[in-house]
Amino acid sequence: MSDRSTSDAQRYLRAPEAAAHLGLSWQTLAKHRCYGTGPRYHKLGGRIVYALADLDAWAAVGLKTSTSDPGAGRLSPALRPERR
Repeated sequence: MSDRSTSDAQRYLRAPEAAAHLGLSWQTLAKHRCYGTGPRYHKLGGRIVYALADLDAWAAVGLKTSTSDPGAGRLSPALRPERR
């Protein structure tokens, strides 16, 4: 029998699957990747893949219990960073 938490932590999702896991469109996830505001990813050959654990860790940064809760951090929108 395999441990589910171990197998999920080592599971990789392609960009469209990763976006669906997060409830985002694949275009939004691509923007986050380009702007450096998204979850960590791996480039394997020509493919972009995300570790399930990295997706969940990135989403957890924005976890809040109420509108007044400062939470653990802030997830940036998928916007181009301002140039100085």
